[in-house]
Amino acid sequence: MKQLFLADKVIDGSGSPSVEQGAVLVEKGKVIATGRQADIGRPDGTNVIALASGSTLMPGLIDSHVHLAHGGSGDPKVLRAEKMDVSYPAMALRAAAHAQASLVHGFTGLRDMHAPGGIAIDLRDAIDRGDLVGPRLSACGRGLTVTGGHMDPPGYADHVSFDNFAHACDGPDEFLKGVRIEARRGADFIKLNTAVGSRKVKGVYWRPEMNPAEIRAACDEAHAQGLYVASHTSGGPPLTATVANGVDCVEHAHWIDDECIDLMAERGTYLVPTLLVNERNFEVELPPGKTLSDWAHASREAKWVSLEKARKAGIKVGSGTDAGFMVPHGSMNWRELALLVQGGYTEMEAIVCATRVNAELMTLNAGLLAEGRVADMLVVAGDPLADISVLGDVSRLTVYKDGFKVAEAGELISSFPGEVAA
Repeated sequence: MKQLFLADKVIDGSGSPSVEQGAVLVEKGKVIATGRQADIGRPDGTNVIALASGSTLMPGLIDSHVHLAHGGSGDPKVLRAEKMDVSYPAMALRAAAHAQASLVHGFTGLRDMHAPGGIAIDLRDAIDRGDLVGPRLSACGRGLTVTGGHMDPPGYADHVSFDNFAHACDGPDEFLKGVRIEARRGADFIKLNTAVGSRKVKGVYWRPEMNPAEIRAACDEAHAQGLYVASHTSGGPPLTATVANGVDCVEHAHWIDDECIDLMAERGTYLVPTLLVNERNFEVELPPGKTLSDWAHASREAKWVSLEKARKAGIKVGSGTDAGFMVPHGSMNWRELALLVQGGYTEMEAIVCATRVNAELMTLNAGLLAEGRVADMLVVAGDPLADISVLGDVSRLTVYKDGFKVAEAGELISSFPGEVAA
């Protein structure tokens, strides 16, 4: 049966003006029409769902940078314990809970940017099979890193193995093979760690980890397999080399110079600035005697400059939080949109970053209330175009996936797809 959703305001995710007294017609889990109620009418045999007065109907939100295996604690001891003391099956169960927490807060899509053992791939498949209710999940499996690099950390005893925590590679041939292994595992995209922030030397804020030949080998193989490449970066010449050698999406990227901005614009490179995790550096209580690094202060200032450059250059900017590291899943994800607004984007532009742009980046058939797109929708009791913070009040949110109501006021309707209500 067709479903006709009627709302005082409809935001379709494209960036076009919102539609007052709007309607969205859904059949078999997909949108078949969006427009004014007067234009769509009420087709015969349609189940009409009249939303509460003052409601806004919009696409479900998407967070394009999360780590579902981790809980978001700001305590480094907790993060260390998550790596050393938790089995992969237990991580997978936690990841499922984190995914569902995101769903009830209006995020119907997530991109997992590395999970130990590649468990996010298994979670994605479980959700797709209908084993449990969850958001649409895009997963890279394990991130590829150099030995001793960003995801192969020093500081652990020799007997602690990280062989399956991340995927350590050295040299072009190993990175090519690493791409093939993650692709075989079922990765939706490839995650690299090409460059990192340098926190030990004051005034030195970035350093390369992968060399250009390694980056190029990984990107060429990923593209040959039909996969795009995203990379952890920080800034400066290592960031420019990352873009120049084929990476499709740069994460964090605190320091972007004019040369790199021009190159990103030329190549159509995406930017996911993860503004919130930088802010969380200044909100999380530090251990006794510990102070924030010079890098934390410098990167906080630099990110706003880089974001403004990206905005003016028309760079495609996605909304991603880095949830799992200092950012708990669900309750804070909306703040990335608020920070985009703080950085100069309009409320509508911020919503587009978290819907259409993220869906395009992740190659999801979502992010728009348009014909043929999946009916992943968010009903907001209020107007996020007038006040973006309304997205942070979970009591005001009702979430639909494939046209089915899956969450309301912060509660899952059911944990299992066969039991969700229309």
